[in-house]
Amino acid sequence: MTFEQKAIELGYKIEPAKQVQGKPLKAIRTGNLVYTSGQLSIKNGVEIKGKVGKDLTISEGQDAAKHAALNCLSAIKTVIGSLNNITRIVKILGMVNVERDFNESSDNDTSKVIDGCSELLHEIFGETGQHARSAVGMTLPRDFAVEIEMIVEIKSL
Repeated sequence: MTFEQKAIELGYKIEPAKQVQGKPLKAIRTGNLVYTSGQLSIKNGVEIKGKVGKDLTISEGQDAAKHAALNCLSAIKTVIGSLNNITRIVKILGMVNVERDFNESSDNDTSKVIDGCSELLHEIFGETGQHARSAVGMTLPRDFAVEIEMIVEIKSL
């Protein structure tokens, strides 16, 4: 089964992202690597906002991370045409909108939130989806819950 087929089987329709003229690129290729700009927690056009641990639960944060990751895949698809051209998910940078003391409790952990992204990538890509990762807590612009950047390796096109 291809990555595209697997995504559809899991219920995800990943369309190429729309690039706005004069704005930073959503993703850019150099050699066999594609880097995304930070992609926000937006689900079907609805912005997922708020501070995880205050306005959103860990589970809701994980869902936000999953949708930010889907937006990364959409940006990547714009550059490479098909998710089937991905040979490795290399690196994830997950940024979570949190209060200053969020990580001081064992119940709250930015890594748990970004697990929503990692689990999605493993579901779609299997072993190809295993990646290096950073998960940090901060204040995000416009109060978005999660922002994700992704680096992927692709086939020579």
